[in-house]
Amino acid sequence: MARSKALLGWVLLAMAVPWGHVQSEVYKCPDASGRPTYTNVKRDIVGKSCTLVSKEVQVVPAQLPPRDKSSAVVDRNQNRRKILESELQNEQQLLSDARQKLTEQEGLRQGDERNYARVQERLKPYQEAVELHTKNIEQLRGELGRLR
Repeated sequence: MARSKALLGWVLLAMAVPWGHVQSEVYKCPDASGRPTYTNVKRDIVGKSCTLVSKEVQVVPAQLPPRDKSSAVVDRNQNRRKILESELQNEQQLLSDARQKLTEQEGLRQGDERNYARVQERLKPYQEAVELHTKNIEQLRGELGRLR
């Protein structure tokens, strides 16, 4: 019995759905500057010279013009390659400068550095700069290798 009531409820619901659709009237009304505005609210059209446009309006989003995807990909990859190559060149110059500064510092010996640990402590920032630029160059070359 419960099953037949549930089935009857579903049948009645299925029959009611098509008649439950509400249509609204859409009006076109010019605003103060003359541009058209569209509304389906009847109190908004009172006292205006509005015209009935349609009882049902379908809005379709504007489509972008098709663009050749292969040229877009090629352009993007060329721009990316140029940027990466300029960054690689910049990092190579910075690495060269860092190596030169490290070499200069290795040749200097200050009077208070009788201990080798103090020399290493003084050279550490220069060595870290060389390591940093070396790693950056490796990463940039990897990125360039992954480009198609």
